[in-house]
Amino acid sequence: MNPRPSIAFAKFVAPQSAANRKGTVFVLSADDGLSDAARAYDPGKTLDRAFPVAEFTGKFAGTVEILAPEATSLDRLVAIGAGRVSGLDEYAWLKLGGTIAASLRKATDVAVVLDLAGASPDGKDAANLAAGILLRGYSFDKYKTRKDKDEGQGSGQGGGKADPKKPVKVTIHTADPAGAKKAFTDAEAVIDGVLLARDLVNEPANVLGPVEFAARAKDLEALGVKVEILTEKEMKKLGMGSLLGVAQGSPRGARMAVMQWNGGKAKDSPVAFVGKGVTFDTGGNSIKPASGMEDMKGDMGGAAAVTGLMHALAARKAKANVVGIIGLVENAVDGHAQRPGDIVTSMSGQTIEVLNTDAEGRLVLADALWYCNDRFQPKFMVNLATLTGAIMVALGLHYAGLFSNNDELAQRLTAAGQSTQERLWRMPLGAEYDKLIDSKNADMKNIGGRYGGAIIAAQFLQRFVKDTPWAHLDIAGTAMGSPLNEINQSWGSGFGVRLLDRLVRDHYES
Repeated sequence: MNPRPSIAFAKFVAPQSAANRKGTVFVLSADDGLSDAARAYDPGKTLDRAFPVAEFTGKFAGTVEILAPEATSLDRLVAIGAGRVSGLDEYAWLKLGGTIAASLRKATDVAVVLDLAGASPDGKDAANLAAGILLRGYSFDKYKTRKDKDEGQGSGQGGGKADPKKPVKVTIHTADPAGAKKAFTDAEAVIDGVLLARDLVNEPANVLGPVEFAARAKDLEALGVKVEILTEKEMKKLGMGSLLGVAQGSPRGARMAVMQWNGGKAKDSPVAFVGKGVTFDTGGNSIKPASGMEDMKGDMGGAAAVTGLMHALAARKAKANVVGIIGLVENAVDGHAQRPGDIVTSMSGQTIEVLNTDAEGRLVLADALWYCNDRFQPKFMVNLATLTGAIMVALGLHYAGLFSNNDELAQRLTAAGQSTQERLWRMPLGAEYDKLIDSKNADMKNIGGRYGGAIIAAQFLQRFVKDTPWAHLDIAGTAMGSPLNEINQSWGSGFGVRLLDRLVRDHYES
């Protein structure tokens, strides 16, 4: 993969030193123009002449680039539009960082002048700008062995190994470098969790199956997370027939990873997050069409988000007790695979008639939710799953579906989504939908009628949470293949990590 940018923070430099700087410098221009600190890097007033020619007004994320600017030693001077100062919230700073990262090109020595005419960005703003640089700078290219075309093709032999790239060093000049460094420690912990989730979703299924995913969860022990891995034998003893039924067609086995971060008071009940981890989904005997099936390596986006969240909370030493549980299976087809019409018994004792083996994620989550609730008795449970195509029909690719039995939890999740721009839209639940999964042959069936598929899936899950406050996030449209933006150019987005970290941070830390 491309080397990760190195981030540092420093005070503003003196004007005479600014003019003699080498490398690339980024300055910000809001509606009120350039600040004095920014102008120090442009003694030849090149930007003043370039702005009207480029019709640059400081509009948010607009750019003007000057090569070898007059009267300086710089290679490049780049102005980034910051728009209205009053509109610079947390997400805007992330996007500005992403805009800078997109303009780095082949620079190795970069300075960012974090100053605005009429405003003084603080340490937290600087940290968010840096976080945006890291988020946009992520790429998943570990399996590429050839050079890109713009790097040449070797000595006439069709290319070769790509040369190691030198990591870019980014120094952010700010009025409060100490505050920025402190804020970035927390921000970087969360970003690392997002990037871990992206890595997990992007990995091919031949590399990351249930056993390998469980091992990646086990790695969190290095951060102080307590991790238990339940095998098929242990899950069978617990009566997890619903989850194990999904796994029975694959030779790769099934696992459940139970992660605990105990950063709160010893007597406090934990909060809990549960993730669907289908490492590849063929649909089973209700097989999916071939077109697009390769994307089903990402059907563990919920488990990836929970794992990334646990990394984030542990790395920033969150003052909360948190449980993360992920059910890991591969839904494959062979002579042992589950058949439409099979009836399985879940850990709860409730029986399920499996009418469609491609409605498998809810079968995995049924046992994971019941286990979590029974063992840990949490304050609430939030599960994440790439569960239904129906949620994409309803909401497209910009919002995840939110279903909940608790208004307060739903409101807090929605607010966290607005703050982080990992946005949620609340969907209905109700007895009219619930009766659609009643079965003549078992306690319930795993599908309903043609309409309201995302709601029916949520109703199914609600039967396994008792009265515990609970929310289900259907992230099928946002965890993978979602629209690219200023802070994500990856197929796997890491959706949910920043959202849930904010939920914990704002409401559940002691």
